[in-house]
Parts: sequence; structure tokens; C-alpha cells
Amino acid sequence: MKTLPTTLACVCVVLAAAPVRGQTPECQFRGAPEALAERPSPLDSVEVRLGDAAGKLCYGRPSARGRTMVGGQDPYGTPWRFGANEPTTLHLPFAAAVGGVEVAAGSYSLYAIPAADRWTIVVNGNTNRWGVPISPDVRRADIGSFQVSPAATADFVETLTFRFEGDGSSGTLVFAWENTSVRIPIARR
Repeated sequence: MKTLPTTLACVCVVLAAAPVRGQTPECQFRGAPEALAERPSPLDSVEVRLGDAAGKLCYGRPSARGRTMVGGQDPYGTPWRFGANEPTTLHLPFAAAVGGVEVAAGSYSLYAIPAADRWTIVVNGNTNRWGVPISPDVRRADIGSFQVSPAATADFVETLTFRFEGDGSSGTLVFAWENTSVRIPIARR
């Protein structure tokens, strides 16, 4: 029986582990499936399709439940995980500009620093952590940031939601929760 040379065998393993072009990456949440289903903040994802490939945003969906979250329990000026539980994570099988921050194909966490009139959105290279705290150690993996203006929602949004609007090579992730919405542009490179 002939064996493959070591270099060729390594290439085969890497290619087998790589996502197929156009295949949407899977979300990686911590915990047993039955425990994940019982979380108070359900897990969700949204497909980010640009051209012939699709990425995915994975996040936890907390509900307000009568509390003021943005600017209240999640105070203005404090880094916030942009969801619940694990960090909100963007998986991209293509190079992109996220709010002008250039990233290679890969996985990135997003967090926000909300303010009443301007939000800073941070792209971070560390996805293998719990969502909070966003400590100086976590911030050392920051790749870049950009600012967006919050807008009022037409109706109250009880449970945090992301959606994607786009076609061709660019689009927008739209975040909505309580009375606030922000738009995050993404362009494929």
C-alpha cells in the first residue's frame, strides 16, 4: 500500500477542513445541545450572502423583559457584547470591509460601545471567549473600529434581532433592540 507524502497529506487535511465555496459556516455555541435550548436568551444566526458566497453572524437574543437595556443595564460608554452569552461572531469565507475595517476571510467577534448619539462598533480577532467582560486582555485583539449613528425603531423590539440586507458585493447588517437600530455596512473585497 502506497502512502501519500507528508506535505500532500497535510494539504488534504487542510482542504477537508476548509468550508466549501458558497457553503455557510456553522455557529459554534458552548454547551450541550439540551442546555443551549434552555437558555433564557435564544441562539440565532443570520446569513450574510455577498455574491456567490455566504457568511454567518451568530449571536444570542436577549429580551428586554421590562428592563431598559441599552443605556440602562448596559450603560452608555461601556463595551457590550452586542447580544447575550458568547460574543456575537461574524464568520466570513471571503475578505471584506466591515464598516471600513478590512478583514481577511475568517471569524471575528463584534462588540459595541453604545452612546446616546453615536455607537462605536469594534471588530475583534478573539472569538474563543465568553461574551463579557470585554477586558483589556480581550481588547488587545481589536482589529479596528468604526462609528455608526443609532436610529429610532418604528416599534418597540422586545428581543434583540439582527437581519441582513444586501445583494451583489455589499450589504448591511441591521441590529434592532428596544427603540434602537444601527446599521453595519459590509463589502466583499
